[in-house]
Amino acid sequence: MPEPGSIQARKTRFREPGRLAALFITLLLVSACSGKPHVLRQTDIEIQGSHEIYIVRQKLHTGFVLPVHSIRSHLPQVVDQSGGSDYLEFGWGDRVYYQSEQNTFGMALKALFWPSDSVVRVVEVPEKPDIHFEDFEVETLCLDQEQYALLLAFIEQSFLRDSEGQIIKSSGSPEGDSQFYRAEGDYYLWNTCNNWTARGLKSAGQGISPAFKITAGSVMAYLAKQKDENVGACQQSELPGMTGAEGF
Repeated sequence: MPEPGSIQARKTRFREPGRLAALFITLLLVSACSGKPHVLRQTDIEIQGSHEIYIVRQKLHTGFVLPVHSIRSHLPQVVDQSGGSDYLEFGWGDRVYYQSEQNTFGMALKALFWPSDSVVRVVEVPEKPDIHFEDFEVETLCLDQEQYALLLAFIEQSFLRDSEGQIIKSSGSPEGDSQFYRAEGDYYLWNTCNNWTARGLKSAGQGISPAFKITAGSVMAYLAKQKDENVGACQQSELPGMTGAEGF
């Protein structure tokens, strides 16, 4: 063991912070990459045409807004529970915090630092998302058929299912236009709602790094940089069975 104050001892002390930082980054990467729901690379879902989706930020949370017509055959139970809106918003988060009508600081701390059960939140969006969420930060993304199929598959696999393959309603959820379902994965500091959104984007072929997208701001900042590259194709496409005036 080196003598206190020796050059070797000082070098050892200087190396410790670097080792701790490397360990922290390693744990962050492993945790964020291995947490459920996982990023998907392939799916059997078949989708026709390109689709425009929305990613919305509401305070600390981010989520996806998708057109109902493209979800109906894949998540019929969810669609049947909705009130006929044209769009649905999907988010993922801590079961207790997400379902509570009055969030507290203590609940937030527990959610971050103590792995806990998660839920998928589904909210009716009665009009175009960029209008409905005009007071919030919204980004639009155009996905081709393969990218959109993978995003749908990622959202599907986020729902916890019973032995018969049916998704499970979460108990204790408040009344209103939000529906809560039990979800795959534990919620904690390195597996947040924003990591979930980033994994969905990664599944959809985007070049995002989920491990470092803990905050809503980091997800939206990534999308803002992609804005000019992603909207054009959908502006030129039409939905199956619709005229150009009825499209997005």
